[in-house]
Amino acid sequence: MPSGEPAPATIDATDARLLLELVANPRATGVELATRLGLSRNTVQARLARWEAAGVLAGFERRVDPRALGYRLAAFVAVVVDQHRLADVVAELAEIPEVTEVCGTTGQTDLTVRVVARDADDLYRITGAILKIAGVQRTNMALVMQQLVGPRTAPLLQRLAGADESAAPRQDAGRQDTGENSVQFRRTGR
Repeated sequence: MPSGEPAPATIDATDARLLLELVANPRATGVELATRLGLSRNTVQARLARWEAAGVLAGFERRVDPRALGYRLAAFVAVVVDQHRLADVVAELAEIPEVTEVCGTTGQTDLTVRVVARDADDLYRITGAILKIAGVQRTNMALVMQQLVGPRTAPLLQRLAGADESAAPRQDAGRQDTGENSVQFRRTGR
């Protein structure tokens, strides 16, 4: 198992129901969660504390849509790297503000880098900056035309809870699940 990642957690049906409720209502207090699920407040608090300590809950953050900041384009850049310089390349990628995610991959490329850009000229500048990093051998880019399914964990939790879609917790009125508030199961280092 890669270092820095939590060990796989044992999640029972009650855990899954509680995590589903957190996904649907991330602002809910421990008391609200306990009331909605028919659990004691102490049970909810103990499970939340256990998950935080074990790294099951990677943290709570508001996600800002890069488009609201003027970054209207997103792209995935596949990067081939000199293996002796992989760590240095990743460190330099992390210094580029428009790089929002870097994943080590298998196949013909070594890294998949998610970037955001204001326009085509900005995207050209960013990919040029990536190519200038010592150890980067070549890149290939795919422009994101539309995000069709966002990051999500609810279907996995529903399976663990033994719940079908109709049994899933309801979201707060007027809110749509965009996947942006999904509970992350691995620490991302951000």
